[in-house]
Amino acid sequence: MAKSPASAGSPKGDGKRLNTSVDPKARVQVAEALSKAVADSYTLYAKTLGVHWNVQGANFYGLHKLTDAQYNELHTAADAMAERIRALGQLAPTGTAAFRELTVIENDAPHKPTPEMIKELVADNEAVARRMAEFAEMADEAGDAFTHDMLVARIGVHEENAWMLRSSLA
Repeated sequence: MAKSPASAGSPKGDGKRLNTSVDPKARVQVAEALSKAVADSYTLYAKTLGVHWNVQGANFYGLHKLTDAQYNELHTAADAMAERIRALGQLAPTGTAAFRELTVIENDAPHKPTPEMIKELVADNEAVARRMAEFAEMADEAGDAFTHDMLVARIGVHEENAWMLRSSLA
């Protein structure tokens, strides 16, 4: 079971008093979910970048370009979610140890044949989309409309990424 960012060795928050639209207790809960979303996004970013570097075969150019767009988008998304965590008064997770504890993405495997790497990225994007849906529902229940909308948008991105990658295997 993944530990919260606080139990993963990082301080809970920055100690500042906030008067935002989100209840203080809900802010901590939402920030913990966002920490998992950041870890998922950053780990998937690193894995997609590895595929980008190592893709081979007849569809090299198309997959190289597709994974380039996907890893760049993931980097931007992880940054936006980390900044939302800070806006909620909490500290964003940092470092591979924290990400490894918080993510559902496995990224320790050696290089594999291109079709196998693409299949993994499909499954990973689908898993992250499901987690984003879970986190979005929790943010909605907490009354955090901004985070809810951010996470709902992430669902669409991951489902589209999975579709595009899956289609490249056909």
